[in-house]
Amino acid sequence: MEVKDETTDVDVGVIVGRFQVPRLHSEHIDLIKTVQDRHQKVVVIIGLAETKVTKNNPLDYPLRHAMIQEQFPDVDIYYINDHPSDHVWSKNLDGIISKAVSGENGAVLYGSRDSFIKHYHGKFKTKELIPKNSISGTELRKIEGNKKRATEDFRAGVIWATQNRYDTLYGTVDIAIVNEDNTKVLLGRKYSDGDRYRFVGGFCSKKSKNHEEDAMREVHEELGIEVSGLKYVCSMNIDDWRYRGEKDGIRTTMFVGKYIFGPVTPGDDIDEAKWFNVNDIKNNLEVIVPGHRQLFEELVKWLDNNKI
Repeated sequence: MEVKDETTDVDVGVIVGRFQVPRLHSEHIDLIKTVQDRHQKVVVIIGLAETKVTKNNPLDYPLRHAMIQEQFPDVDIYYINDHPSDHVWSKNLDGIISKAVSGENGAVLYGSRDSFIKHYHGKFKTKELIPKNSISGTELRKIEGNKKRATEDFRAGVIWATQNRYDTLYGTVDIAIVNEDNTKVLLGRKYSDGDRYRFVGGFCSKKSKNHEEDAMREVHEELGIEVSGLKYVCSMNIDDWRYRGEKDGIRTTMFVGKYIFGPVTPGDDIDEAKWFNVNDIKNNLEVIVPGHRQLFEELVKWLDNNKI
């Protein structure tokens, strides 16, 4: 690994990184050995995210600490919490380093071109490292994520991950599509629903700008039609059978929109679509899947007091 400005006159070399990999790869090893060759003492500071067990941050601090310590027992290891402000984060980093190098002859921070260096505004010198071969931690995690091992340790690891992630409340949208005078509503039916119907909808996507965009996408995907005048009706937790007994759950945001044009063409996971008289459903909620009956009641209240 090439180091810009080869001379150094300080005792401690500091490496700041995330090390979110199953094992130290050659670039990590080269990095630590390079800094060891240049300094009497090496300090590794591991970045600690506020999120837990995510695709970018799957490993907690103790796991990464043990991974580095196993191969480099003489390296001192600390952690630093992420912070939205680069200046506050830099001040916190300086505080950790100052404690680690107390009594030593200063410190130099090492990082690659795409590392923390551009975000650091602290008091210590930094040096850029140029790796001989660039290895992506993101790609390594993708590769590992596609591997399955029929071992007890692997199964235990999967269980650990599920027990240490935050409980998730998934966001969804449901859309009531009504006719010109609000007397009829268009509902969809999935094969798994038997002879009961539901509002069309689905999970929110981070790619969408807002819930309204999610709603318009779901209407197009599941029915192939266009709606106008999309209005917010309510939001509520849904008793979805897939999540019964789980700590995760679903909260939907319901909208109502007016059908404007296009042949109703069931698609995605909708097998049939049908217009229903709103008053008929009032007297026979059994036609709607249990998880959407309260949504229908909220729709009726909204239609009684609002117009699209």
